[in-house]
Amino acid sequence: MKPGMPEKVEPEYIRHGTTVLIASRDVVTGQVKYTLGPTRKEEDFVSHISAVVEEDPDASYVFVMDQLNTHKSESLVRFVAAECGIPQDSLGTKGRNGILKSMETRSEFLSDSDHRIRIVYTPKHCSWLNQIECWFSILSRRLLNVRSSFASIEILQQKIKRFIAYYNKHLAGPFRWTKEAKTLQI
Repeated sequence: MKPGMPEKVEPEYIRHGTTVLIASRDVVTGQVKYTLGPTRKEEDFVSHISAVVEEDPDASYVFVMDQLNTHKSESLVRFVAAECGIPQDSLGTKGRNGILKSMETRSEFLSDSDHRIRIVYTPKHCSWLNQIECWFSILSRRLLNVRSSFASIEILQQKIKRFIAYYNKHLAGPFRWTKEAKTLQI
């Protein structure tokens, strides 16, 4: 880059692999809890939710998330049922009957406001309502921008861990919304 000249970007690059970051953000403190790993399967997601809940096992939780299939999985339903004292044999059979019958029935169960662990799903195309998505934007702009280069997955994971530790210590806090509700209405 030079003043007055457009940036030149080399289209060829060497891909050293990928990693998966599953994260949650406490809307009151702004603290980010995360899991880094090689996959984004339903077991990975439930493991992350379980780790968050384990920090205060008696608290109530409301998780806001998009409508990704792993967010409505059989494993997540079974985890929430177990944590809320709901018998596993009352859940039905995946793809056949009961709560586990379909994504819709699982979503309805996970959204039940009577449970101490509840999921609120954002409408499609409304990721800006999900605060972790806003935080992912911060991560992308500050660490994973177009000039970033990481020689290995391990280095990438170390940098992500350091960024999150720095963020939690120095930058975390509640987001302050800058738009009035009236301006957002259609």
